Amino acid sequence: MGLYCSNLVLFLLFVSWGFFISNTNQLQATQTQLLIQLRKHLEYPLQLSNWENFNGDFCNLDSNPQVTIKCEGNSVIELKIMGDKLSKVSGFHGYAIKNQTLSESFSIDSLVVTLARLNTLRVLSLVSLGIWGPLPDKIHRLSSLELLDLSSNFMFGSIPDEVSRLVKLHTLTLDGNFFNESIPSWLDSMSNLTILSLKNNRLKGQFPFSISKITTLTDVALSHNNLTGELPDLSALSALHLLDLRGNSFDSELPLLPRGVTTVLLSNNLLKGRIPKEFGELDRLQHLDLSHNSLVGSPPFALFSLPNISYLNLASNMLSGSLHDIKKCGDNLGFVDISSNGLTGRLPSCLDTNSSNKRVVKFSGNCLFGGNQQPSLDSICKEVSVKKKRSWGSAVWIVIGVIGLVVIFLVIIAFVRLFFRKRHHQREIITLQHTVPKVIQDSLPSGISSEVLANARVISAASKLGTQGAPSSRVFSMEDLAEATDNFSSSVFLGEGSVGKLYKGRLENGNCIVVRSLSLFKKYSIRNLKVRLDLLSKLQHPHLVGFLGYCINEEGLEDSTSSRVFLVHEYISNGNFRTHLSESSPNHVLKWSDRLAILIGIAKAVHFLHTGVIPASSSNRLRTNNILLDEHRIAKLSDYGMSIITEELEQFEAKGDGPKSWHMKKLADDVYDFGFILLEALVGPIVTGKGESFLLNEMKSFGSQDGRQRIVDPMVLTTCSQESLTIVISITNKCISPEPGNRPSFEDVLWNLQYAAQVQATADSEQKSDGAF
Repeated sequence: MGLYCSNLVLFLLFVSWGFFISNTNQLQATQTQLLIQLRKHLEYPLQLSNWENFNGDFCNLDSNPQVTIKCEGNSVIELKIMGDKLSKVSGFHGYAIKNQTLSESFSIDSLVVTLARLNTLRVLSLVSLGIWGPLPDKIHRLSSLELLDLSSNFMFGSIPDEVSRLVKLHTLTLDGNFFNESIPSWLDSMSNLTILSLKNNRLKGQFPFSISKITTLTDVALSHNNLTGELPDLSALSALHLLDLRGNSFDSELPLLPRGVTTVLLSNNLLKGRIPKEFGELDRLQHLDLSHNSLVGSPPFALFSLPNISYLNLASNMLSGSLHDIKKCGDNLGFVDISSNGLTGRLPSCLDTNSSNKRVVKFSGNCLFGGNQQPSLDSICKEVSVKKKRSWGSAVWIVIGVIGLVVIFLVIIAFVRLFFRKRHHQREIITLQHTVPKVIQDSLPSGISSEVLANARVISAASKLGTQGAPSSRVFSMEDLAEATDNFSSSVFLGEGSVGKLYKGRLENGNCIVVRSLSLFKKYSIRNLKVRLDLLSKLQHPHLVGFLGYCINEEGLEDSTSSRVFLVHEYISNGNFRTHLSESSPNHVLKWSDRLAILIGIAKAVHFLHTGVIPASSSNRLRTNNILLDEHRIAKLSDYGMSIITEELEQFEAKGDGPKSWHMKKLADDVYDFGFILLEALVGPIVTGKGESFLLNEMKSFGSQDGRQRIVDPMVLTTCSQESLTIVISITNKCISPEPGNRPSFEDVLWNLQYAAQVQATADSEQKSDGAF
């Protein structure tokens, strides 16, 4: 009997286990069916092609930047799909658009019903899939959602009130859609909300005061909508780091902000009044953009000396007064734009572009002058200001005077014409005498001897700026460099550059540097080598990595066949262009407009090297990993100008084609190399790693829309306008032409890139323009 009972227990356990397993498999099968059904709702996007005839476990599918599925147990908890259907169209009126949205038969309601059955989802991201229609109320059925991202689709209408029932939601991102109602007032009921991003829609109405009560918020991004009215006091948002309200029509005074905010972007609004003095107390503030508003008065001087401020843009306001009381700028301040205001007087030394500081400062359109300009400019600006104030008062008298002159002209036309001709000639002579400076014979630029100018093969046009404060290179000692690099220890070794070994160092003043160690075959004397190094130091440009100085190890130089030279450059901290294109760091991948800005900066630098140097500096080793980005994402070219101090300048003497044709060929080679930088910006480094011949063959794919979608980087496809992309593809084709004579000049390359950026900016602004469905 006991044996029978034990067997019965084992049998029941086996049956229960089998029942449990069958239920588990059924649950997995249900979720699989839902995913397959979801693919059908999305009309079989290319990104989900590997789901077709897939019989395995979807939880084990390899993730990629376009598709991610994560599971917990046998339930899907995370689903991310990034498509390639762009939402940047200006003519969307709430109906399907061929090749842009999903088809007319698509039902967003059915899509959400299917998604709701995946009731364990915590993360849902459906981006650039052509989803169109009003967001259904049923979205609240996804009760486990913590992150919802439906960016770059074609959803319109209002954000449904039922979203407030997603109590676990901490991130709500609906950027790049066509929502055209007011921002909901119930947002403060979402107690866990940390990121609210509704950029690039058509939202209208006022800034919801309820937002100012959500103390968990870290990011608020409502830029490029049609919002109006007043901004509330936001100082209670103690966790806030990012506030982005650009491109709206807010017309109040600036709001008070919490002390911990790091990025404040309020440009292109109608904001008025003074900049609150409390802004000068935001110790963690890094980026502040208040440009293109109607702000008045003097900016708080403390803004310029905030400990973490790196980007400050106050351009195109109505600011006035003097900046002379600014004694010090913050150590991290790299970019300042105060142009197109009414500021007067002398620039503070820390903002003076003629000083040795490395920051970029824009101040045109004011009555400001730097250290080398004459103080009389101040009085001229004041006279202009007075004339502007009196202009309205004298308008009537001007009209009367004009009428009187016309009458006199009709009566005594011949005499008046003769009279005015003589008077005009006399005024020209007087004006020229007062305004044209005396012609001064060009003197030698400071720091360059006549011997250097007589013997040097390379003369930088930038050296003529020597009298205006261009820095001269420093001659370092071996002891200086050994101390800076811990005696060139392996711990500071950065690797092999395209020329020489690279070491990171720190000078006694705390500035970080990069030391390049290279050997040169003895081709010229110490004096000749120093001439070349001094000329290299004259290549100063905002998009070139700064050359700080050099050290020549003279020990045995005259008796040996080679010499050791150390070049010292500034250290650029934010990596190279290639790393910012790589899918290995998707959070830092650059969108199209950012890539264009970087390409334009480097094109300007190379154009300077080709036209600002006699003869032009060629063979500048143009590669994406030689384009460095500083903390403000300003691009700087490294490894440039090496032809000045290496053997390459001597090689043309042995060429049968002669120096001129040889040098033109080297310039064309720079264009060719830059063409592959453009190509890598278009397709990403993973594709470019397949080799030059593969890429040249793949360029044919750019001619068709399907081909572009297959090879162009998805980040480019989802953030560019087709016209801008076409312009860059065209100039890329020309740059990589096999025949050097068919390649464009860098001036042509630069013009095309700037035109592409302008087209892109226009497309971006059209996206936020008014429109009714």
